[in-house]
Amino acid sequence: MSEPIIELDDVHLTLTSRAGPVHILRGLSLAIPPGQSAAIVGPSGSGKTSLLMVMAGLERATSGRIAVAGQALGNLSEDALAVLRGAQMGIVFQSFHLVPTMTALENVALPMELAGDSKAFDTARALLAEVGLAARVDHFPAELSGGEQQRVAIARALSREPRIIFADEPTGNLDGRTGHQIIELLFGLRQRRNATLVIVTHDDRLAARTDRVIRMSDGSIVADEDTKMPARVVSS
Repeated sequence: MSEPIIELDDVHLTLTSRAGPVHILRGLSLAIPPGQSAAIVGPSGSGKTSLLMVMAGLERATSGRIAVAGQALGNLSEDALAVLRGAQMGIVFQSFHLVPTMTALENVALPMELAGDSKAFDTARALLAEVGLAARVDHFPAELSGGEQQRVAIARALSREPRIIFADEPTGNLDGRTGHQIIELLFGLRQRRNATLVIVTHDDRLAARTDRVIRMSDGSIVADEDTKMPARVVSS
């Protein structure tokens, strides 16, 4: 069996507030193998997005061990985490996070330009064609629909050929028809690249497409379901 590409061991995340400590994640242990697609589901406030954030190195865990692509995140500086994300991860957010003063082409090319890739614009143009936006490369985000903006965001996330794609509510700001198109696009791209896909979602249709559904409640994993096998309840 191959080594997990994402591994968490007894991970806690506790934040401070005026009322005292707030326990966001409570002793999570989890391993995701290369190439798997997994959905993280649960009610609002259950810790879904926080789990994704610590896996992506965007939030520091309070305690426990997190390893991604063979790197223990706790040992890395902020600069080293940024390098790891650039090399290994693509992240898609619900609110797109496009640069409003840049065209679709410039938004997708930006991560590659920052990495010194001399073919950044050629690759960006090819990626936009792959997500169905060949005719929209010179349009600014305000000139694009929500679905088109999310397609640009997905193309940008894939710009450096990541081994892992993280997506936080990628259909959350889209209507049903457009959301379905984004689901099909994400899974098609993931399959062609044999990437690991981790999605936070409230969308049952999206969760049902994954290999695995991780259910959370109150900062804990309460079930970990192989979609081809009966669900099993876990304690964390």
